Amino acid sequence: MTTKAQISRYLEALPEPKQGDMRKLHGAILDMNPGCKLWFLDGKDESGKIVSNPCIGYGTLGKQYANGKTKQVFQAGISANSAGLSVYIMGMDDKKYLQSKYGDSIGKANVTGYCIKFKALKDINLDTLKKAIQDGVEQTRA
Repeated sequence: MTTKAQISRYLEALPEPKQGDMRKLHGAILDMNPGCKLWFLDGKDESGKIVSNPCIGYGTLGKQYANGKTKQVFQAGISANSAGLSVYIMGMDDKKYLQSKYGDSIGKANVTGYCIKFKALKDINLDTLKKAIQDGVEQTRA
């Protein structure tokens, strides 16, 4: 199954209004980053055990580990979970940047070093979220 088909199946399986919010976020990120690599992580490890929520990823980032090995990961990602939605902005060096730049203007969201969590899109300022995502993508663009 193609990545686009996996993403489509994942989105279709989500209940409303979460499905609508995820579709809107997915479309917005694709509009901001046309032609970016798409990822779909089903949340399962090599043995098939569920270890995380499924996640849609966008772009490519080379993540270097302490042992010197590099692994390709996504630059930004979105995921639905029991509490709402999470947006992941990967690879930023300053773990306080997102909170200090966007925390006060984003609305009802928990902003950490790489994750913005919120219950629904109606609870946040979507333009601010889009700026935060694009800011992170730009900072990690190769």
